[in-house]
Parts: sequence; structure tokens; C-alpha cells
Amino acid sequence: MLPFRRKQPQRTYKGKHNDYKKYKEPLSKDFNERCGYTDCHQSFFGGRRNFHIDHFKAKVHYPELEKEYSNLVYSCSYVNIAKGDDDNDLYLDPCNVDFNIHFERDKYGNINPLTTSKEAIYMHNKLKLYLKRYGITWALDTLFEKWLIIREKLDEIEDESVKSELTILKKDLADEFVEYFHYLRKEL
Repeated sequence: MLPFRRKQPQRTYKGKHNDYKKYKEPLSKDFNERCGYTDCHQSFFGGRRNFHIDHFKAKVHYPELEKEYSNLVYSCSYVNIAKGDDDNDLYLDPCNVDFNIHFERDKYGNINPLTTSKEAIYMHNKLKLYLKRYGITWALDTLFEKWLIIREKLDEIEDESVKSELTILKKDLADEFVEYFHYLRKEL
């Protein structure tokens, strides 16, 4: 099994706004351009304009928190819609809790709750974190990141032995890519 996310989101923005929608840009930065609940990059969902601002504590139940940056989560639309106005204490704040302690990913990037975490089990079901889209975007994002590293290094290196190692890594990446698409065609 693999860790849920590589980089923890952090709310660092200190500005104040009367309209919570004005927090979208700083939220995008603080959440590493990723959904706080799925860790999927915004580019797979049409970019920032298609991402939502989730109120961790629903504004219908906690109107005093509607414009509090500390209550906002950068979220893909699918999760935000699934969460709705649910007011359950089992939700984990993506900035305050290390999701790697509660969730893991299988080799295809699918999100799995750890059986020892009642919070993760609840969120997995309520937010539909079991949907294949989150594994697919994670796997594609991982392959893309590996490809960028290889491309950058190959352009810089003059040492033939190191180039040879990277060429092997590039081949391994291509094999992973083919294996993953084979899995997608069989499973989906």
C-alpha cells in the first residue's frame, strides 16, 4: 500500500474577506492545487474554476464560520456535493490531520480507509472516496510527475552511465503506464 498524499496542505493565508469566494486563489495555493479530501490535482477537473470551496463545518449549521478561512477546504466538486451540509464530527480536517494516518492507496491509486479509523471509514463512504476517478487521477498524476523528472534530468546530464540509468527508468515508467492502462481497460 502507498501513502495517501505526499504534501500536507496548510492554511497560511492571513487576509480577511467579506465574501468567502474571494478565498479561492489562496486556498488553491495552500492546498497545493489539490482537493483537500482526495488529493487530486485541480487540472484533472478543469482547473481552479471547477473546484469548490467547502465549508468544513457547514455554513447552514455554523453561519458564524462562513467567512473564516480556517473553516474552508479546497475541494473537487464531486466531494463537495457528496458532503453537502452533513454535520458529522467524524470528518477529518485535511490541514489539521495527517490523512496518511487514516487512508492509504493501493498500487492503482485507489483510496482505502484504514480499518482502525472510524473517521476514514465514514468519510470514504459519505464522500464516495471509493470512486475510480480518484485512483485514475492519482495514477496519471504520479506518472506525469515521474516523466517530468526524467525529462528534466536527461536534458542536463552528460555522463553516459547516468543517462543510461535514466533511460532504464524511462522504460520502467513506460511499462508502468502500459500496465496501468491495461488495468483500466479490464476493470472499467
